[in-house]
This record gives sequence, structure tokens and C-alpha cells, in this order.
Amino acid sequence: MRRFAVMLFSVIPAFVFAQNKSIGTVVAAKPMSQIDSVMVRQIFMSALHEKVMENFTQAAELFGRVLQSDPGNAAALYELANLKKQKSNYADAQPLLEKAVAISPDNEWYWLSLAECYEKNNNIVKLQNVFVQLIRINPDKPEYYYDNANALFIEKRYDDALKVYDQLQAMNGLDDDILAGKQKIYLIQGKVDPAAAQLQEMIADNPSQVKYYLVLAELYNSNNLQDKAFKVLKDAEKIAPNNGQIHLALADIYRDKKDNESFFNELELAFASPEVDIDQKIKIILGYFPKFPDPNAKASALELSKILIKAHPDDSKSYAMYGDMLFQTEKFKEAETAYRKSIQLNGSHYAVYEQLVRIEISSNEMDQAIKDGENALALFPNQAWMNYLVGIACQQTKNYKKAIGYIKSAIDVAPDDKDLLSLSYSSLGDCYHEMKDFSNSDAAYDKSLTYNPDNAFALNNYAYYLSLRGEQLDKAAQMSAHSNELQPNTASFEDTYAWILFKQKKYADAKIWIEKAIVHDKTNSAVQIEHYGDIMFYLGDTNAAVQNWKKAKSFGEQSPVLDRKINERKYFE
Repeated sequence: MRRFAVMLFSVIPAFVFAQNKSIGTVVAAKPMSQIDSVMVRQIFMSALHEKVMENFTQAAELFGRVLQSDPGNAAALYELANLKKQKSNYADAQPLLEKAVAISPDNEWYWLSLAECYEKNNNIVKLQNVFVQLIRINPDKPEYYYDNANALFIEKRYDDALKVYDQLQAMNGLDDDILAGKQKIYLIQGKVDPAAAQLQEMIADNPSQVKYYLVLAELYNSNNLQDKAFKVLKDAEKIAPNNGQIHLALADIYRDKKDNESFFNELELAFASPEVDIDQKIKIILGYFPKFPDPNAKASALELSKILIKAHPDDSKSYAMYGDMLFQTEKFKEAETAYRKSIQLNGSHYAVYEQLVRIEISSNEMDQAIKDGENALALFPNQAWMNYLVGIACQQTKNYKKAIGYIKSAIDVAPDDKDLLSLSYSSLGDCYHEMKDFSNSDAAYDKSLTYNPDNAFALNNYAYYLSLRGEQLDKAAQMSAHSNELQPNTASFEDTYAWILFKQKKYADAKIWIEKAIVHDKTNSAVQIEHYGDIMFYLGDTNAAVQNWKKAKSFGEQSPVLDRKINERKYFE
């Protein structure tokens, strides 16, 4: 909606003193003596001086004194009202201005100031009458007609609003603002034909202006007249074959007709146009996300994102979007390159940094993850997840003290994010364990599980480390069993449970779980195979035990204890 043309003016209006005749309900002021008149003028001038010096309280007091002596002084009413408006006291300003316009009905500034009060006080009926008065005073000012039509529109006096637009059209001809105002009313009234006729008139007068074709096509399309819309768009395409908005509109029609091939072809043409806003294109790509993991949807979104970077090679958002699509299609190395390019173009988008660091961690590029993460934290120091991710990268490089520092920062920054807190305390538990600070390690794991009792990795790691120390084996068994309930068929979790059962001397049960782990393992884990040998030894099958210990060594496990097991055909801690 067009904004009302209401504004405060710094121009001081000519002095207007009380008139001798009654205007409206205002009673004519009693004539003043010449001495009184001079005194009032002096007080008024003093008040203006105080206003200019920004002594507003003193100015208001002086304008009030003018009105005590001369209640019909419209200029003082106006000035005092504006002082109240400065304090957003529109309710008290309104009656002062109503008196001012009753005394001086031809003063344009008074009506404008009153209009602002009515707008702020949401009094549309009275506001519309103000614009009638402003048109009377200044009939050549188009803004007042637009504002009057808007007020009538808000009152739902649509036919009256159309008459005002007709007046404007008679004055200045049909322009975009008049067209938009009329279109809005015609559509509310369901009058498609008059709306279309006006657009056709604009097209006839401006045959090279694509925007009128697009509006007409949208009018037809929104009223289920797709064939007419299609014809208008094809006419527009002849005039501007590379106009992206035309192709977007055609894509909408083909989509509704379920002509998917033509729909996507038009989208490609639209995306190739640099004139189509990049945010509009990104919104279209994001529309494919709910259809994932459908491979066709992923392929379409990826192809559009490729076109996006060609059309907008200097916009960081295009590379960020392309990176997201590559990530979705598991092309992580290419996604990393795209994210890095996005950051080079504009390093002010935190989410791109986070995606980049996540990819680097998953690709085991820990040093690069630390570098990029620390660069991000220099710009966004209070991002809890980035602190956590850098901490994880430091942990993987065995710099446990540095990792603890970053992870604690993540905890401090996000004290209400329970998921992050559970992950952070679990990682602290891992770090403290590696530093052999078992007391702090256990406390961190316990804290992690208070925030999320179903944190499967915390349950597994805590249980495993307790079993390695031979402590609280019943608690360890319960936690490990629960982790396997949460994530069944996870080899490392099954191995942990088997090992705890082994430590509890439940060898038959341990054998069942270690065999599950070996079936589900995809990494040829030497540790699991060695554990299998340990279990088989206590089940009395020494040959099977030695066979598995040798197999573990062939998978890369190197330790004097393992060698001793093999050589002496006996289990050792």
C-alpha cells in the first residue's frame, strides 16, 4: 500500500490569529487590545526561539500562555500539537490540531499534521476526510489523491476509490501507480475483465514494456485462465527472449500442466538470466529440499545451482548454494571448494564457515579445520558450535588441552543448548580420559548424560573406558546395552558390550556380541579380532584364540602383549 503523504515540516507557517466569525464549532475569540496583541506576539516569538534551541518544555509552556490569552491562535495550537507529537503523544495533539484547522481551514500544513495524528491513532474515517480537504486546498498535488484512494480502500469503499483513481488518470494519464491501485480493487471485486482491459491498454501504449505482459499473465493465471496467460507470455517472449521473469512465469504454467520437461527447461533459461534476483533463484532451489533424497530432485537442484554460479559469478550466495547442493549429493571435496570460494567473495556469512569446517573434520583434514575454524571465530567469537567443532579437531590431533579450552568456550556460550552441552561434556570426557584424568573424565560423562541420557556415543565411550579400568562394570554394562538399543548393528558398540561381558567373565554372551561386531564391521578392526581371540581363549579354544590373535596382528595391531599372547598361546592383560 502506498504510504500516506504525511510529514512534519520545519517551515514555520505565517501567524494566524483568531478570526472574527465562527468556524465550525469554534467560537470566535474576543478581540484583543493592541497591547495584548503585541504581548501575545512577543510570547509566541519567545516560544519559537525556545523550540529552535530545543528547550521544548519551555517552548510548550510559552505556547500554552499564548493560548491562555488568545484561545483562537491557530499557529500556537499547531506548534503545541507538534511538540506533543515529538513525544508520540498523538492523542493530546489531535484535538489541538482539530481546533487549528477549524480556525484556519485553508492551511495545508495544519491538515497534514492532523493527518499524521489520525494515521497514528488509526482513525481512517477522519483521515480520509483530511485528504478531501487537502485536495480542495491543493488540487494539483497527486499525492493527496493517492492517499485519499488508499484511505477509501482501507474503508472498503472500493467504487469511491476507483473514482479518485479516475480523477488522477484524467489529470496525468494512466501510469503504473494508478494501474496498481485499480488492479488491486478490481481483483478484490472479482472484476477480471476491467483489470485485463487496463493492462491491455498499457501494453498497446507500451508494447516493449515486458512488465505489463507479466502482470496480465499473472492476472489470467491466478484466475485459472492459463491458456490466455500462456499466449500473453509467448507474446512477451518474442519481444524479450532472454527475460528471466518471462521464463519463470512460463515454468509455473508448465508445472501446473505437469509438463516436467518443459518446466525444467524454462527454469534453466530463467536461472541463466543475471537480471533475475539471486534470492528468488535460491528460494526455488530450496523448494527441492522437501523432495530429497529423491535422486531426480537432487540432480535438478544441483544443475540449477551450477547455472546459478555462472549467472552470478561474483556473488558469494551462489557458491554457498552450490556448496550446499554438492554436500547433499555427497560430493564433499567439491563442496569444500565451493564454500571456500563463497568465503573469499564475502566472509560475513557464518553458516558457510560452519559447513566448511564440518566437511574438513569429516574428511579428516583436522589442521585445516582448526585454521578455518579459528578464522571464523575471529569474526564470530560467540558461535558455540564453531567453538565445539574446533575443539573436536584439536582433540583429533591429540592437542587435548587446547581442545578442552574450545569445548569449554562452547559450553559457556550456549548454556541452554542441551544437545550441544551433551556432546561437549562427552568430548571433555574423551579428552580427560586420554590425559588419564579419570575423575574429571567420569564427571564429564555423567554431566553429558544428564543433558541427554540417550547420547549413544557418550554411553559407549564411558562404558568402554570404565571396562578398561575394570571399574563399575555393572554400570558399564547397562550403559553399553542401552547404546546398542539406541543404535543397533553398530560394530564398535557391540564390541564394547562384548568386552564388558568378557570383563564380567560372561564369556558365552561375550562371544555372541563380538561375533555380531565382526559381522557388522566394515574396517577390519584389529582390536575386535584380538578381543575375539581373548574370548575364545577363556572358552577353552586355544587354537581359535591364537588364530585370531595372529589375524589381529596381520590387520595392523602391534603390541608386546599381543606378541606374547601369540608366542605363549596364553591370554595376558
